[in-house]
Amino acid sequence: MRLYSHADCVSHQTPEGHPERSDRLAFLLAHLEQTGFTQDHPIREAAPIEDELVRQAHHPELLQRLRQSNPREGLTALDPDTWMGPTSMAAALQAAGSVWQGVQDVVNGDETRVFCAVRPPGHHAEFDSPMGFCLLNSIGIAAINALNLSNIDRVAILDFDVHHGNGTVDLCQKYPEILVCSSFQHPHYPDRLYDVVSPNIVNTPLAAGASGDDFRRAISSSWWQAVEAHRPDLVLISAGFDAHREDPLAHINLNEGDFAWVTQEITALAEQFSQGRIVSTLEGGYDLQALADSTLAHLEVLAR
Repeated sequence: MRLYSHADCVSHQTPEGHPERSDRLAFLLAHLEQTGFTQDHPIREAAPIEDELVRQAHHPELLQRLRQSNPREGLTALDPDTWMGPTSMAAALQAAGSVWQGVQDVVNGDETRVFCAVRPPGHHAEFDSPMGFCLLNSIGIAAINALNLSNIDRVAILDFDVHHGNGTVDLCQKYPEILVCSSFQHPHYPDRLYDVVSPNIVNTPLAAGASGDDFRRAISSSWWQAVEAHRPDLVLISAGFDAHREDPLAHINLNEGDFAWVTQEITALAEQFSQGRIVSTLEGGYDLQALADSTLAHLEVLAR
């Protein structure tokens, strides 16, 4: 498998005390190095996403608005949660570019599994607006553009972040070729688009306090049949690890074993329908140790 990351993603700044902070990625990358994972899977850098690929998925003016908001120094708030510093635009383009490079890698047969250790996250960014720590919807951009590749007719996006992937639903609901499955604590942020009714949208709400067993039952009863019916040529994962019991931003009680389980189930389906092709990207996860341990559990399954 391949790992992508970039220094711009680490240096993307948020205010002091903000949960989506540089330490998230720095700590994770150090953990992957300390455990020896990056010795077997060295970190690569991808090119930033091209503007035209962003415009295929987002409002044509979103890039211009983000670039105008990007400060040369200091920090700018786009909303109470979502901030930009001097390298934020570069980081968002790098994150989206990493996911798109991963798609090209697996579609071209260079690799079957890719993980993008990047930030800012993306799955809350809607068609015409950044929100929820997210500037560009990397996974949505990749899915929509993948449909233009010669051997990709159907894509599945599987999102187990504890917050609903409202942005991904917003971008992809009009594409029947893209299946979006999202599990999330409910009611909880962002509290929008969780009730979209569409054949290609599977929303899996979880009550606060849900256990790993609750998560496994809910996923098993809603996702797998949908994926089997969709028969995707490519599987994309929005890998948020903030449903971990130690995470400060939510109240779901998963552990590393639960993330390993869902990854194993996804890889089995990818082997069945997608020639094993999976591109996963980091979304949430705000307790540093839980994030690092959970990501490693995810990666160890992907790397088998």
